Amino acid sequence: MTGDDDDDRDIGPGTARLDKWLWAARFFKTRSLAHQAIELGRVRIQGARVKPAHAVRIGEELEISAGDSRIDVIVRAVSTQRGPAPVARGLYDETPASAARREQRQQSRAQVAEPSLSIKGRPTKKQGRELRRLRGDGA
Repeated sequence: MTGDDDDDRDIGPGTARLDKWLWAARFFKTRSLAHQAIELGRVRIQGARVKPAHAVRIGEELEISAGDSRIDVIVRAVSTQRGPAPVARGLYDETPASAARREQRQQSRAQVAEPSLSIKGRPTKKQGRELRRLRGDGA
């Protein structure tokens, strides 16, 4: 018996550990990142904080926060094996409200240019002199 099998001993049929399911559904690149996000409260089930070993069941609603975005999904299938992205996408359905928020966020990003994208590396000597002049530093 391997260590992964020991993790599943309290999980019944048709369920999976939350951290394993999040990894298999490709919300996180590694299982340890999924585990860490759950511990930090960035993953909730029906609004309540849970532990990484929580048994995910079909029909449960998850709130997954990553950065400034939040994705709400409903579990449609349970898997503990990571597969291709199209298969992983079949493990859940995104709620219509979550999809609308994501679409609105994408549209707002397309309309407003990100200021940091125009910055290319370190300033040149000329730009540095100009910055010091504007700040009032001795140049």
